Amino acid sequence: MRHQIFVNLPVRDLDASKAFFRALGYASNPQFTDENAACVVISDSIYVMLLVEPFFQGFTRKAICDSRTHTEMILCLSAESRAAVDSMVDKALAAGGSEPMEAKDYGFMYQRSFQDLDGHLWEVVHMDEGKMPGD
Repeated sequence: MRHQIFVNLPVRDLDASKAFFRALGYASNPQFTDENAACVVISDSIYVMLLVEPFFQGFTRKAICDSRTHTEMILCLSAESRAAVDSMVDKALAAGGSEPMEAKDYGFMYQRSFQDLDGHLWEVVHMDEGKMPGD
């Protein structure tokens, strides 16, 4: 069986969040998108479910973390090149996101990060396995 991942994120403004991810080049799956949720297609096996906060709350008894002030998790996406890392983060910044940390270059790995409109943390990473340090 092929595994898929569906990352569920609470959002305050669904339309603004959909526009943000559209600006990054991702489409929504209309089959799983309505006034409470949008399914953002990252790849053929990775999906981000943007759920308005009251709808999201129906799936948990815990309080929703305010990701503008607290870190709940860091989502990390791979990229095929350093230029692709820069392109993705630059698109996020142009769409209203922010860059919480400076770029990091470890020689074999290059990473940048952004926060989306709701403060969720995303990293974009390119790894050159040919430059990995030996054991």
